[in-house]
Amino acid sequence: MKKSEIYFSIALDDNRIPEAISWRATDAGDKIHFAKAINISLWDRDEAGTMKIDLWTKDMPIDEMKYFYIDTMGAMAQSIATATSDQVMADKIRALCKELSDHVEQERQKNDQ
Repeated sequence: MKKSEIYFSIALDDNRIPEAISWRATDAGDKIHFAKAINISLWDRDEAGTMKIDLWTKDMPIDEMKYFYIDTMGAMAQSIATATSDQVMADKIRALCKELSDHVEQERQKNDQ
């Protein structure tokens, strides 16, 4: 059986707030990638529930954080369609993403005035 591993490294300040997030994957070579935020969700087999890790660096702008979550939900829509063939659920998630994206864009335009 082939094994693939993903490693995350989180640099914390004195108050345990993330300053830097990096990651690498064994299938992607030795290159280290950097991120401003991560959102990891796992379905725990024993607990039959979701375990989550949400981290973001203190230099992550609020508007980027909002788009990060919109993009994450959009990817979830595709995943649910692929995994379950439930197109209705996928379309409802995509519609919510569109609504949220419009909201963030309107907010941005308001702040630019």
